[in-house]
Amino acid sequence: MSKAEKTREYIIEKAAPIFNTKGYAGTSLSDIIEATGLTKGSVYGNFENKDEIAVAVYGYSVNALGKRLDDAMNDRNSALDKLLAFTEYYRINWRGTFERGGCPILNASVEADDNLPILKKIVQDSIKNWVSRLTKIIEEGMQNGEFKERISSLEHAYLIITLVEGGILLAKIENNPKRLFSALDRVVKIIKEEIKK
Repeated sequence: MSKAEKTREYIIEKAAPIFNTKGYAGTSLSDIIEATGLTKGSVYGNFENKDEIAVAVYGYSVNALGKRLDDAMNDRNSALDKLLAFTEYYRINWRGTFERGGCPILNASVEADDNLPILKKIVQDSIKNWVSRLTKIIEEGMQNGEFKERISSLEHAYLIITLVEGGILLAKIENNPKRLFSALDRVVKIIKEEIKK
């Protein structure tokens, strides 16, 4: 990795928690300079503008979340255990999620919907990828006889994500993790009663 690539990566890593807590619109160049200890020239020597930083930070944050979720699910042998591990990840790691400002996909979705067209398509693609991961797990369970055959893997994947994201939203705004735990309990019930054979 070249010095320029290392500097770019350093800026992204330091800026990611700021963007996720202050928002994409609310994060200023001064915030990035303060977090990195770099000069304005150094930051803009690596990025054309704040939008380019925002896109890079979003990608970094979503990839980090995806890796943490994959790590939680990949060592599980069955599709059922993988889906349950998905819920366990949030139950175990809710504090870290909150300290990082919440879910980067959720946060960016709220801003990108009406105010950040540069991020909107990227966020939509992230959600599609997330849905695709869960859909594949559900379909794997259907193929190996763990899950009911006549269910919509796509609809259930969206439902799981909706409940988890809604739980994070309410838990964060009310500063009450019970809202998230309640949503996760509902997801587990859906997995065990609607999806599982």
